[in-house]
Amino acid sequence: MVKIRHLAIKSPNPARLAQFYCDALGLTLQHKSGSGYYVTDGYLTIALLQSRPEDSPPGINHFGIQVDDADSIGKAIVDFGLPKPTQRKSTTPYAEQRGMDPDGNLFDISVHGYAEVEYPPERAAKKPENVG
Repeated sequence: MVKIRHLAIKSPNPARLAQFYCDALGLTLQHKSGSGYYVTDGYLTIALLQSRPEDSPPGINHFGIQVDDADSIGKAIVDFGLPKPTQRKSTTPYAEQRGMDPDGNLFDISVHGYAEVEYPPERAAKKPENVG
């Protein structure tokens, strides 16, 4: 099976994005090359590359991250001066929230993970306080 391990984002300020991903989301700076920064969680590497005038403005739509504690990540995002992540629709099977980086790139935030399809009502039914 193919596994996504790398994602590239063009930015007018890759250094600012690298700081955000490391400070707010806890990723590690893996490599710096010229104006490019490479941050990783140990599995997926995100290349934060300098935008050039000839680049087309459309970039990625979003990407997904899996976290242990969505509340602490949400707080770190707000502490970075960005809007609080929003709840995803009840028809979204993987992620519970959506956040945004300083350039407006969207990312899904999931405690549940991306390995299996499970909708919010199914997740709620599994919570310890709902299991009889």
